[in-house]
Amino acid sequence: MAFEVVVRKWGNSFGVIFPKDFVRKKHLHIHENVLVEVVKEADLQAAFGTLKAKVSGQKFKNLVREGWK
Repeated sequence: MAFEVVVRKWGNSFGVIFPKDFVRKKHLHIHENVLVEVVKEADLQAAFGTLKAKVSGQKFKNLVREGWK
């Protein structure tokens, strides 16, 4: 089960709050140890940019389809 949380400053540390539904579903209790996997959300547009084409989206799709004939 995946969900999005916000990392917040908690004293000299960072912390996250688990959603209530998740806590109930996983039967979590205070002072229990849990394993958390952190996957940072990526901004793919910043990494790859955007397509700056001089043709419309439909014309581009038609060109691609012609290549498959």
